[in-house]
Amino acid sequence: MIPAHRAWELLEPHLAPLPAERLARRSALGRVLAAPLPATVDVPAEDVSAMDGFALGGAVSEGTMLPVSATVAAGDPPGLELAPATAARIMTGAPVPRGADRVVPVELTREFQENPGGAPGETATFQRCTDAGAHIRRRGEVLRIGNEVLGDRRLLTPAALGLLATHGYDSVLVHRAPRVFTLATGDEVVPPEQVPAPGQLRDSHTDFLLAAGATLGLRFESLGIAPDRRHELTELIRQGLAADLLLLSGGVSMGEFDLVEGVLEELGCRILFEKVAIQPAKPVVAAVHDGGLVIGLPGNPASAMVAFWLFVRPVLRRLLGSDDHFWNGALDAELEAPLPGAKGRDRFLPAQVATRGGKLFAAPVSPVGSHDLAAYAYGTALVRIPAHSDPASAGAPCQVLPLADWPRG
Repeated sequence: MIPAHRAWELLEPHLAPLPAERLARRSALGRVLAAPLPATVDVPAEDVSAMDGFALGGAVSEGTMLPVSATVAAGDPPGLELAPATAARIMTGAPVPRGADRVVPVELTREFQENPGGAPGETATFQRCTDAGAHIRRRGEVLRIGNEVLGDRRLLTPAALGLLATHGYDSVLVHRAPRVFTLATGDEVVPPEQVPAPGQLRDSHTDFLLAAGATLGLRFESLGIAPDRRHELTELIRQGLAADLLLLSGGVSMGEFDLVEGVLEELGCRILFEKVAIQPAKPVVAAVHDGGLVIGLPGNPASAMVAFWLFVRPVLRRLLGSDDHFWNGALDAELEAPLPGAKGRDRFLPAQVATRGGKLFAAPVSPVGSHDLAAYAYGTALVRIPAHSDPASAGAPCQVLPLADWPRG
């Protein structure tokens, strides 16, 4: 049995990002760039106004009245020349006329539809002026053509895709998504739609894994349920080794019918580890072969979930090109209920987490055991109890790993 951090160290050498593929921009959400992208336009493309107001060609004193010689709207072509001793009405995002050196917001002016003396046209009276350069966004102040827009290994968020749209990228080079197969094992396991006979139970692992993969933007493929018979198990695992990652559930403990490790070795896989000092999920197995990785999750549902969140999720993110690792992204929180201690293994309990007043609060959910799927279904985070820890009372600090969106308290 090895510590969790050592298990991760054994996995890391096998977690290089997968090769690149080209995807349409609108299909690339959540993926990671495989090459940097340069700016194709200056941003802004011209000097433009940051406010609705009036463009001036110099300072004016309080109460100055100027005729309005032009109106410039967003989308108008650049190049308008500001007539001397006049103001140009200008909208946010509109190109600043030549000869103008500042914009005065409309709320600092009073407007007249007609010149007081009866001359045609309108005027603007300035209650206060602005400094030279005020409220003007300069051409290229955000990005210049050829500047790096997004670097490689950058996660493509909704905002990043919006940025790429402004530069005309219709497709991007991203790290290929891993192909992932799932395989549940056990004679006692039946599909969810089947009524279990005495001694049987419905397969919860496959639905959990398919949904957990979807949170990463991945579509896992299920190979079904393998019985505890060596020949059939071997053939299904052989199929699964065609994937970048095969996720097995069950069959990795010490029982007579726990056949997974032996079959993996027969098929040319090298076992990296088979027991990790965590509770639950101690009997988690990791193996490598020429085509990819295999992770064997425990048969107890809560154990399988914990093993996924602690190891499988960061493995997948690394294959996608992100920098992730064991317990990465954990946050400090305050306990809202007592937390038990731990002996020689790190313990991970489900917790319900809420935010109030800018702080995180975690309420641990105590499972009956590693078979208690309901307790882990209620949790929105894992709370960690380090090995050899004493019990902690409400109000004590703790660390939590996010598993879902958190409600506001």
